[in-house]
Amino acid sequence: MLLEQLLPHGVYAAERRVDDTPEPLFPEELAHIARAVPKRRDEFTTVRYCARLALRQLGMDRPPLVPGEGGAPTWPRGVVGSMTHCTGYRAAVVADGANVVSIGIDAEPDEPLPEGVEQAVMLPTERRHVAELAVAEPGPHWDRLLFSAKESVYKTWYPLAGTWLDFEDAEVRFHPDGTFAVKLLIDHPPAASQPLTQVEGRWLSADGLLLTVVVLNAHANGGAG
Repeated sequence: MLLEQLLPHGVYAAERRVDDTPEPLFPEELAHIARAVPKRRDEFTTVRYCARLALRQLGMDRPPLVPGEGGAPTWPRGVVGSMTHCTGYRAAVVADGANVVSIGIDAEPDEPLPEGVEQAVMLPTERRHVAELAVAEPGPHWDRLLFSAKESVYKTWYPLAGTWLDFEDAEVRFHPDGTFAVKLLIDHPPAASQPLTQVEGRWLSADGLLLTVVVLNAHANGGAG
C-alpha cells in the first residue's frame, strides 16, 4: 500500500485504484450525490468503502460520511480521519483521537498544474523554491506536489479551526528525503493544544501519483511520525 509508507504507527489506511467494490450508501449520502455524474458517484462510493476498511481496523463500523461546509465528513466520536481521491486512486485514513489531533491526506496525479493555477496557489517564495527543485531534484512535478501539500494542511486545519485556510495562508518547503515543512501565516486554531505555527508532513511520488500526509499528534506541534 502506497499510503502506509507515509503514516506513523496508529494511523490506519485503506486504498483502492479502481471503482470495483460496491459500497452500500446511507440515505444521507445518496441524497448528497443524487445529482452527481457517474464518475463522481463512483469515487464518492469507493472512498467510503476505503473508510469502512480503515475504521474496521479501529474496531468500528462506518457511519454516514457526508461532507460538511468545509468539505470534511463527520467521523465517529473519538476518531479523526481524512479521505482523498483523484483519477485512479481513492484512500481513507483514521486514527484514535486520543493520539492524533487531526490528519490530512491528499492524492494528485503526477502531472503539472493546469495552466493559470500556479499563480493562485503559490506564494512568490514558493514559486522560486519549486523552480530550484525542478533543476536540483528533477522527478516529481513539484508544483502539483505543493498544491497537494496545501490540500493536506487544509484538511488538518479545518477540523480544528472551523475556518478556511487559503492557499496564501501557508508556505510550503520540501525536502528531498520525502518530508516537508509548512509555515502557517495565520492565527493558530484555538482547539490546538499548542500554538500551531508550523506543521510537518511527508510526501511520496510513485506509480504516477503524488501523495502527501500531515499528522498532528496529540503531544506535538505537528509532524507525520
